[in-house]
Amino acid sequence: MHELALAEAVVAIAEEHARGRRVARVELRVGRLRQVVPDALSFSFELAALGTVVEGAELALEEVPVCLACRTCGSSSVIEDLPLGCRRCGSFEVDVTSGEEFQVVALELEPEPVAAARR
Repeated sequence: MHELALAEAVVAIAEEHARGRRVARVELRVGRLRQVVPDALSFSFELAALGTVVEGAELALEEVPVCLACRTCGSSSVIEDLPLGCRRCGSFEVDVTSGEEFQVVALELEPEPVAAARR
């Protein structure tokens, strides 16, 4: 289950940027070609966040569709299924322009550091 490794990486990134503040929300952009199962990632995120400043944070996923640019006819296509070919001319001479993303795009942080909030 690669979702656990991905979730651990997301938690590490969030912790690094939180600098001691509690993380309330993590926003991710996930391309369809990454073959991430959203429920598995959410579950793994909860596990990876236990005992960290990310524990209890909301995980918001934006799924990015697969888009191709055809080098043969110049058209762009949004692809729902395989194979990765141009929907206009059928060529497989294509470039993937989106759908491979896995990005932490935003963090929502509490204003006070965790230690200060407990006083």
